[in-house]
Amino acid sequence: MTITRFCLVRHGETDWNAEHRLQGHTDIDLNQHGLAQAKQMARALKRIELQFDVLYTSDLRRAAKTAQAIEELFAVSAITDAELRERNLGALQGLTTDEGPEQEPVLWKSHLSRNIEESLRGGESIQQFANRVHKVLEKIRNQHVGKTILLVSHGGTLDMMYRLASNQPLEAQKAVAVPNASLNWISHDGHRWKVDSWANTDHLEKSALDNLDL
Repeated sequence: MTITRFCLVRHGETDWNAEHRLQGHTDIDLNQHGLAQAKQMARALKRIELQFDVLYTSDLRRAAKTAQAIEELFAVSAITDAELRERNLGALQGLTTDEGPEQEPVLWKSHLSRNIEESLRGGESIQQFANRVHKVLEKIRNQHVGKTILLVSHGGTLDMMYRLASNQPLEAQKAVAVPNASLNWISHDGHRWKVDSWANTDHLEKSALDNLDL
């Protein structure tokens, strides 16, 4: 049996994370805490002597800057793939969790209900997002069968990967946290996906924020 392993890393903290502001495709940089988290995460991977074959990252700065900490410590170059981006949250991008229900009450209600066909006026529906994440995950797996892949992405994207690996319905409410700079493991045995471990933040000096992008 050939096992393909993924170590999934959520990007470090941003100011918008701290403000409970939905980011989506908005290209927000890491804040100072996020930069520190990225370094702590990379050092933790070095301490456990993680042997990985390839490093992937989303093209958005908060993920690419997190991956940069790994690049520098392991002397590797990341492969950038825009398909690893967060969900495009359309008209809700840039709004806080307080502003959303006030400024976009109908969209906000639909968003919280996990209507999988709701595209949030110019964004991606949950179904479209799931299709994108599944496609890029399978593409990477098929290119690196039997390897260990280190992948830096976003809270919503990693939550979707958890759903795919655990067969959680798209309509179901979020089942797991995806903290900033957390380490999360899934694997594929050639037949099916499996979640191996999730939301490890033991390497972080301070607590980390969960994702808002559902």
